[in-house]
Amino acid sequence: MITVTFINAEGDSQVVHGSNGQSLLDLAQAAGQPLEGTCEGQMACSTCHVIIDKGWFDKLPSAVEDEEDMLDLATGARRTSRLSCQITLTPDLDGLVVHVPAESRNMQGL
Repeated sequence: MITVTFINAEGDSQVVHGSNGQSLLDLAQAAGQPLEGTCEGQMACSTCHVIIDKGWFDKLPSAVEDEEDMLDLATGARRTSRLSCQITLTPDLDGLVVHVPAESRNMQGL
């Protein structure tokens, strides 16, 4: 079990538990976080954009060029931004802290 804390723009946090090999996007959606993931992990959109807590960012594998290109299109992107569909949970990420940008909306859930 891998613990992840999601923090929304208002500062409210939600602690959830995922599985080794699960994508961060899948975990976020199962927890009701407002991440749309329109392209279903194909890196063709930025609707699963999250901001990784600074203390965790360097512990993640580096983003590939295609992910960086999509992040250039994300509203509110920062230096520690990532696409949650491209982060796979591993035991090394137990305790990960993720900020959900205020701009995040899951239009599919409406």
